Amino acid sequence: MLTKISGGHVIDPGLINARMDIWIKDGSIFEICEEGKGSLESSSPDKIPDRIIDAAGKIVVPGLIDMHVHLREPGHEYKETIETGLKAAVAGGFTAVCCMPNTKPVNDNAQITSFIYEKARQAGLAKVYPVAAISIGLKGDSLAEYAELKAAGAVAVSDDGMPVSSGRLMRNAMEYASCFGLLTIAHCEDHELAGNGCMNEGAVSTRLGLRGIPNISESIMVMRDIELSSLTGVPVHIAHVSASESVNAIREAKKRGIKVTAETAPHYFTLTDEAVGNYDTNAKMNPPLRTETDRLAVIKGLEDGTLDIIATDHAPHSVLEKELEFDKAANGICGLETSLGLSMKLVQDGIINMESLVRLMSTRPAELLGMDNHLKPGNKADITIIDPDTEWKVDASKFYGKSRNTPFDGWNLKGRAVMTIVGGRIVFEL
Repeated sequence: MLTKISGGHVIDPGLINARMDIWIKDGSIFEICEEGKGSLESSSPDKIPDRIIDAAGKIVVPGLIDMHVHLREPGHEYKETIETGLKAAVAGGFTAVCCMPNTKPVNDNAQITSFIYEKARQAGLAKVYPVAAISIGLKGDSLAEYAELKAAGAVAVSDDGMPVSSGRLMRNAMEYASCFGLLTIAHCEDHELAGNGCMNEGAVSTRLGLRGIPNISESIMVMRDIELSSLTGVPVHIAHVSASESVNAIREAKKRGIKVTAETAPHYFTLTDEAVGNYDTNAKMNPPLRTETDRLAVIKGLEDGTLDIIATDHAPHSVLEKELEFDKAANGICGLETSLGLSMKLVQDGIINMESLVRLMSTRPAELLGMDNHLKPGNKADITIIDPDTEWKVDASKFYGKSRNTPFDGWNLKGRAVMTIVGGRIVFEL
């Protein structure tokens, strides 16, 4: 099978930023060359590709990678399955996702990890890299068996959705995980400080009469895990950063040479706690939407490199969990199908350039996972083609995923993935 992506603006951070052709042969990148100057064309002018993809006016990038999604299977298939989650992923331009372990049963053993891989293989869409649990059952009491999880294909460990409250256990986890090349992903939350809060603590929570969650419930745990990384010399990755104090702590830690990386999500640089409005549960998440000061701090963190990655924290829920009183509703929103469009606004507003966005959503996640997804001969052809000028309206009723919980329904966005290619195979085409 021979495919030619013709005339697209190829952006691969640090390597390419020019109009080029990409030739794909048998699932891998065969050649990247100036338009119309491929070796196959010059040496074999009669050689006709099986398909020519006209990418003129489009941006061609290494496949997007989402380091933080919840695919819900096994155990909560009524919210999402691996297949429907991956349909949403490829529609959003993602060629690979890392799925969190808070399934039912929890992904704390090789059997569940292998099950996830097999389901992903059957779906034949985006690649799936399972994140296994730090502790057995996410209970924070004893460590899972990282050796067998690594052997089964886990790429990282996290108790996402639950903080590891014990500093001793978190230290042990980081040191043990590093022995197997597993990245430790920290869900930073002090449950005692968060209490029974259900949104950000501030003027809006006071006005609505809802219990608030203070910024310090996140930032104090961020600071703890930074210091554990300093103590052990082991890298730690901070998930879903939302608070200005957290951004500042990570920035200072990087200046000190501590091996900390961090991610945020589009809702944290797009929305504030004002989005809760009249008790809209689609704007309920954990950590919660913060203030405008925090939103601007997150944007600054993306701009200056303090924050390494844009992830979605895709968290689908059914109406059973969302159509409830605000304090009883589940946390989380669907993010896979809106992430790129929302993140493109950073480019459109001149905050970052397109190369930086590709780094945040593609090549940097690959680096942290120990993978090479650059566009170069011999690598698998995992490619996303983006139309930066397409204007579209978010319609949750047409999501490829099972659930509809998003605060962005009806929003007008500019820029979206028009084709997603995994292993040289087109898995989504708009």
